[in-house]
Amino acid sequence: MVQAPPRTALSGPTLVRLLARLADADVPESRQTLADRLSQWLGWTDAITLSSALNASPPAVTGSARASGGDAERECARVRHELAQAIVGGSRPPAGRRTGALPVPPAAATAASAATADYADFRQRYLARQQEMETAIGQLRGRVRVALAARTPGMARLATLDAIMERVLGARERSLLATVPALLGAHFERLRDAERRALAEAKAGVEAEAGTKAEARMWAEARAAGNAGSAGSAGSAGSAENAGRAKDAGIAAVTPGAWLDVFRKDMQSVLLAELEIRFQTVEGLLAALRTS
Repeated sequence: MVQAPPRTALSGPTLVRLLARLADADVPESRQTLADRLSQWLGWTDAITLSSALNASPPAVTGSARASGGDAERECARVRHELAQAIVGGSRPPAGRRTGALPVPPAAATAASAATADYADFRQRYLARQQEMETAIGQLRGRVRVALAARTPGMARLATLDAIMERVLGARERSLLATVPALLGAHFERLRDAERRALAEAKAGVEAEAGTKAEARMWAEARAAGNAGSAGSAGSAGSAENAGRAKDAGIAAVTPGAWLDVFRKDMQSVLLAELEIRFQTVEGLLAALRTS
């Protein structure tokens, strides 16, 4: 038998690797350099703007007080923590967001919640978190640029370049990140369909096994009692009870509704990975601020 070659481990940002795993997609490594990619994303007017900023004399540093690098670090940590907390809190099921310790919902409630789950609700939550990240990180990025521009002429030029890059690449970033909810929607459907198939297969297997055991027991009791009629009647009642217990045990092994908890955790992981991507530019500005 010819075996499929193993997939090459995908490198790159956590978000890309996570989405590739959830989609079960074999994503090839890009052979393009950063310069090649940027040339596809930037228009000629953008290139002229960047060239002008690079060739211009460094902006003069204003006489305002130098912003504290420690203040910028603390502000970035605060914003990142608040966004991460919103992601983690928003990914929990409703019962988990109540105050105080609560018992784990019973299996029946979990299954009922999964049966009525609608991806439209999760999509709306994801879009809300994306909007929160874009707004908060955009404002934070601007404040760090102001702090950076107050340091040296070289840092002021870097702040100017970052503002240009944010403007020219912002639409591209939003377009790419806007595809994530659709990918999660497909993952949502795959998980739900997989559980439905597993439950159907478990039910069919248990019923077939119970039927075989019931028939064997009926004939064994009939031979032992020497009366096929009465033994068959008693055997049928016992067999029905055993079949019901076996059926419940087989279906319980699949844990109805567990797929929804898996999806919630996956969505949370994707959001946290997106937060990491969005924060990279701010971290770059902070690194420059530390060295200035």
